[in-house]
Amino acid sequence: MPATMRPALYESSLRSLPLVGRGKVRDNYAVGDDKLLIVTTDRLSAFDVVMREPIPDKGRVLNQMALFWFERLAGVVPDHLTGIAPESVVAPDEVEQVRGRSMVVKRLEPILVEAVVRGYLIGSGWKDYQASGAVCGIALPPGLQQAAELPEPIFTPAAKAAAGEHDENIDFEDMVARIGRPLAERIREASLTLYRRARDYAAQRGIIIADTKFEFGLDGNGTLHLMDEVLTADSSRFWPADVYRPGSSPPSFDKQYVRDYLETVPGWDKKAPAPPLPPTVIAATAAKYREALRRLTGRELQ
Repeated sequence: MPATMRPALYESSLRSLPLVGRGKVRDNYAVGDDKLLIVTTDRLSAFDVVMREPIPDKGRVLNQMALFWFERLAGVVPDHLTGIAPESVVAPDEVEQVRGRSMVVKRLEPILVEAVVRGYLIGSGWKDYQASGAVCGIALPPGLQQAAELPEPIFTPAAKAAAGEHDENIDFEDMVARIGRPLAERIREASLTLYRRARDYAAQRGIIIADTKFEFGLDGNGTLHLMDEVLTADSSRFWPADVYRPGSSPPSFDKQYVRDYLETVPGWDKKAPAPPLPPTVIAATAAKYREALRRLTGRELQ
């Protein structure tokens, strides 16, 4: 076990702030009327089902990775960070629950469409392509292999589903119908720019960002903000460039390792409750998250 590893946090239990809600991975608390404290736990979801076992250090890795990308991509679109130290907004005996895994952010109106960008043909995009030759209505060249690099990154939005349900891939015109064309086009433009900048940086570190999803929100003035997590190992597929080969699902530094294990569990219908994860899968997944942080940022987990 790495020296930096602390006991896993499956669920936070802050009493000093009102709980707003719990997502698959993040617990959100109100800080006044206009800010939130986001606590990134060590929960892991796969196929939109939360696993019963935490992945040690995962929340701290994701938080540090997101902060790295928010800083590196500043200037493309405003983000939700406030710069307020999470430790300063909770009671003294709650500091260890938030240290290294939290951020205080602006409270925004979330846009209920996930902004997905794909640079490679994998996951649900590969399944769509096999069935129709297109992904979310975007026609692609014939004869592409699984995990093939696309001629250009494509924007393939997804409608956010209720807890426990799968997000639904939609085409761009469906997104326009839901939120309006000006906002949809602004999100598409920002998402493709963010992806290209991150892809080019990661390539220098020997990492392929196969795809990723961004989330956006609006402040009281209607200004678009990048929010939630950004380019983490939960919201993206990271592949090691030195072993990448099209034609099969590449090894990855994200929760694909858990997904691949779950695909081998007999009889599981990808609905809750999730089957238990063996200790070997938990340990290997934790190591992959830490390695992703180290390779992408050049930093060890703080």
